[in-house]
Amino acid sequence: MVESTNFDDLLNPQLHETYQARPVFVGNQQPRPVSEKTPLADAPMTTALEPEETRRPVVIVDDLHVKYQVYSSGKSVGTAGARRLLAPSTRGIREVHAVKGVSFVAYENESIGVIGSNGSGKSTLMRSIVGLTPPASGSVYASSRPNLLGVGAALISDLSGDKNITLGGLALGFNRKEVDELRDDIVKFAELEEFIDLPMRTYSSGMSARLKFAIAASKQHEILIVDEALAVGDARFRKRSEARIREIRENAGTVFLVSHSMNSILDTCNRVLWINKGVLEMDGDAKTVVDAYKAYKK
Repeated sequence: MVESTNFDDLLNPQLHETYQARPVFVGNQQPRPVSEKTPLADAPMTTALEPEETRRPVVIVDDLHVKYQVYSSGKSVGTAGARRLLAPSTRGIREVHAVKGVSFVAYENESIGVIGSNGSGKSTLMRSIVGLTPPASGSVYASSRPNLLGVGAALISDLSGDKNITLGGLALGFNRKEVDELRDDIVKFAELEEFIDLPMRTYSSGMSARLKFAIAASKQHEILIVDEALAVGDARFRKRSEARIREIRENAGTVFLVSHSMNSILDTCNRVLWINKGVLEMDGDAKTVVDAYKAYKK
């Protein structure tokens, strides 16, 4: 690949390798590429789950297990330094079972909240659905490529917000003309009219998050995953973001919203998955599951 020397070189497709979509993993098998519009019924699939015949399934998660191999530095044996020095070392590789046998079917036009305590496995589950984290066993099937909200990997902090809109739009599959047509709406949604010409490294975390959401939400996604993106910004921005998520859902999209805000979940979602220590504790109507989760947390 030719080294890029300026902004125009970054956008010149002749200077870059052809983008290859990330694969969706199935258990311990080799990754298989999935096209953008592969019908779920046409995908090779073996599952004990039985989707409802009257609704169109878009994501099937079947007995999904995700395990991590992490380095353990050892446990302290006491507060006294001498006792720690004399204790045998317990360092080594530790296996973390982050997701444990999760199964569910997501349907078209659903807005699904995903709740649970920190470290419960919510984000790991979402990364597996997108194809970023391969499972130890189990399968994930999708009717089209799921999109994890955010184009952070495509954005460059030293470039202005305006130029990052171009980069983010191209990363989402828009051409230059389409990005130019969407630019004003993205800037207005992010509320960055006065700062859009400044480098992104000068933005606060809230400003950066608003711009990333505005870019990613400018596209109509069939399957969209929003992981804590609504935790930033003021109440007005959260309401507009929630309205945009509902709009995506109403236009034949399916949205997963990971959040600790039960109000956002209840305002946006019609179904909730409660993940507890890697296990799907409850799956059902939003209010019913949220009430059970609140009672458990008391």
